[in-house]
Amino acid sequence: MTREINSVAVLGGGTMGSGIAGICAQMGCEVLLLDVDMATAEKSLDKIINGRPPALDDADKAHLIKLGTLSDDLEKIADYDWICEAIVEDVETKRALFLRVEEARKPGSVVSTNTSGIPLKEICEGMPESLRRDIAVTHFFNPVKIMRLMELIPGADTTPDVMEAFQDFLGRRMGKGVVNAKDTVNFIGNRIGCFWMLSGLHIAMEALGKGVSQETIDALMSKPVGLPPTGLFGLIDLIGLDVMYLVGKNLDVNLPEGDVGRAFTAFPPVVQRMYDSGQLGRKTGGGFYRMQKDADGNRTREVYDLTTEAWRPDQAPALQDFMNDARTLMFTESPEGRFAWDLMGGTLLYAADLVPQISDDVVNVDRAMRWGFAWARGPFEMLDYIGPGKLVQGLESMGKPLPAMLQVLKDAGADSFYRKDGAEYLGRDGQWHATPPE
Repeated sequence: MTREINSVAVLGGGTMGSGIAGICAQMGCEVLLLDVDMATAEKSLDKIINGRPPALDDADKAHLIKLGTLSDDLEKIADYDWICEAIVEDVETKRALFLRVEEARKPGSVVSTNTSGIPLKEICEGMPESLRRDIAVTHFFNPVKIMRLMELIPGADTTPDVMEAFQDFLGRRMGKGVVNAKDTVNFIGNRIGCFWMLSGLHIAMEALGKGVSQETIDALMSKPVGLPPTGLFGLIDLIGLDVMYLVGKNLDVNLPEGDVGRAFTAFPPVVQRMYDSGQLGRKTGGGFYRMQKDADGNRTREVYDLTTEAWRPDQAPALQDFMNDARTLMFTESPEGRFAWDLMGGTLLYAADLVPQISDDVVNVDRAMRWGFAWARGPFEMLDYIGPGKLVQGLESMGKPLPAMLQVLKDAGADSFYRKDGAEYLGRDGQWHATPPE
């Protein structure tokens, strides 16, 4: 069967659902947007048209979006080619909805969930075979209109024609950077990115005890290692400690036994106290940082000092020359170098041990981190930049086992994961393969 997507029913009009509905309408697709009630659906449409920024570039295309409710209008999904679920991140709520979807949808339609980390196998357990064949995860990143990354994950029973239909619509027609992931907790981007953040909170506490300031930690975890300027604490402030708390709980339940990330699923005590008090980040007016106005209206930034648990003025870090590039920073014996090695090096080693668990190749991992987390280089591109041979020698000298892909690299006698200016990549079979076009 050849599947073709020309119309979309979006179930749930929250941030992700409205973003998906908007971008599909912008493409000229007929869209059905269903929410809990009409008032909520109308608010979602207003956000699509008038949000900052709007999800729909051309307001004249808003007529392509029809509204309804999940309770009264679900049978209308029979007229649509793709049914995209984007409701609350709760397994049982999703399962209950999908049972209703299966009764209402037309044969040949494709179905997806926009979950950000719940394994599809949990959602599909015990579901009708017809649904299991036609469903996949389509994990967009927020904001949908702007973020290039879209992780596409099949279930154990998903048929190839369903995946081909999603690849064509989301990649070729919508222009997303489709990354092929596997049905594991948090998929690719969030698996590695959340490990970096959660482990970073613990490793940062050690660095603070050695005199490295929070401002320095964020400065090191930005341009010097090719990460966005928010750094560690700034990024978590943007996301919110409430979100990170739930991420940690989900990882604690779903990470495999022996996964090194299991050591970091709970917050350090001082961060837990911030969470308990409602000091969650930008959404509550302050987390690790806050902006304050004086009597004259001047704005200044303050830092919540994790050693004293009190606010203090922000202090600009003074980075020495060796701190400005990962190739010197991560291999320098200093508190700053130790911190960078423990966090960034630890994250790279973690990523190197996740192929083929979360992806069949290094290319999808690198693209997920570049397109979804705005890393200048993906983990394996970063390893190439700093020299993977250094890591192999260092780990072997300490008697530590090599992560899976570093073992592949060593066995292949290779000195990088990419060659010929990125035109070829090292596969887990130890052979060189043509890098797919972006």
